[in-house]
Amino acid sequence: MGGMHLIEFEGRRPSVHPDAWIAPTATLIGDVTVEKGASVWYGAVLRGDVCTIVVREGSNIQDNSVLHAGPDQTLVVGPNATVGHACVVHCTSVGEQSLVGNGSILLDGATVGPRTLVAAGSVVTPGAEIPGGVVAAGSPASARKPIEGTSSEFWIETNAAYYGELAGRHRDGARAVEGSAG
Repeated sequence: MGGMHLIEFEGRRPSVHPDAWIAPTATLIGDVTVEKGASVWYGAVLRGDVCTIVVREGSNIQDNSVLHAGPDQTLVVGPNATVGHACVVHCTSVGEQSLVGNGSILLDGATVGPRTLVAAGSVVTPGAEIPGGVVAAGSPASARKPIEGTSSEFWIETNAAYYGELAGRHRDGARAVEGSAG
């Protein structure tokens, strides 16, 4: 199904744990580390050319998301975190077991605490610190309520494991269609 796109840049190359899954159309450039059980989905771009990107164990970076950071910065996606579809993550950290909702934008120097859900379409402004254990929403994003007892808590609890299982299904069951381009 075509090789994954791992690109060395100025002597720095991606490091992917053998138990991680990288979609064949994902692109990892430069100083990018993907730990055990993590997954990077179709069309995602993790560009560690001038920065360092670390995707911790069990996390998932979903389709068409872009991860990057400023020069000499490190972006860490914490263990069992989720970056949803089509997000722009240009921040410092996404906390353990957090979920960044589809289409969200996280800007330079921003941090998202552990077990926090950033609602779809939110904009986390430069340098913002979103605390742990909350639902954050809006543009600019701010903490709206504790996550405990909300419907969002279900996603925080279950999404990383679900995507881990689904990544295994893609590893084992996704195949290029004969005669297709590429």
